[in-house]
Amino acid sequence: MVDRDGYADVRGRGAAAFDLRARLPGLVFKSPDQPFAGDAGDSLFCEFDAVLTPEFWPALRAMARWHGDPYVDLLVLEPDGAAFYVAEYGMYPAVSLSVEADADDYWAAIGYEPDGDVMGSIAISADVIAVTGPSGKWGCWGERDPEVAVFRGFPGAAEREEWRARFGPFLDVSGALESYLPVTFAGRRVPDRYAAALTANYGPPPGGRA
Repeated sequence: MVDRDGYADVRGRGAAAFDLRARLPGLVFKSPDQPFAGDAGDSLFCEFDAVLTPEFWPALRAMARWHGDPYVDLLVLEPDGAAFYVAEYGMYPAVSLSVEADADDYWAAIGYEPDGDVMGSIAISADVIAVTGPSGKWGCWGERDPEVAVFRGFPGAAEREEWRARFGPFLDVSGALESYLPVTFAGRRVPDRYAAALTANYGPPPGGRA
């Protein structure tokens, strides 16, 4: 966990990689001049809850190491840091963890229960998260409401497929719309406008890879 200054640092690095005010299906990654934001077809989706488990740490660590990042930052955007975490638990909702850490260290950070209250732990209470490293060349954005997280920033197609096979399951945008997202909408049907926006922001360009 981080202190007040550490929280400001993590939030600043997050703001350099993401539009912290955006939400899915909008584009949460920064503009295409960012190293990892230009190729929508690079995106892979998984279930939101998977990211907040100790078993997922190796996947985050692999992304960081590809880009030479010595640590991984995880920032909680919702609930509000001041109104919820600081006011209720006296803690700041962010983690900065060395890539030398292991899965137990990751769980100790995100699963920490202030004053023994499970509802204060990031793993239980976080609704919107942004994960990246100091390079800003990769990112993971997750939202509990649609129950998905999206990754971007693989060094190349081979690395993307290697990571997908090793740490999956992960789906491209069309797979996420068919598998992950319908259960979060009334009638188990993703609204056309939502599907179109998600595809435009996270799908491959015409003629690009699926």
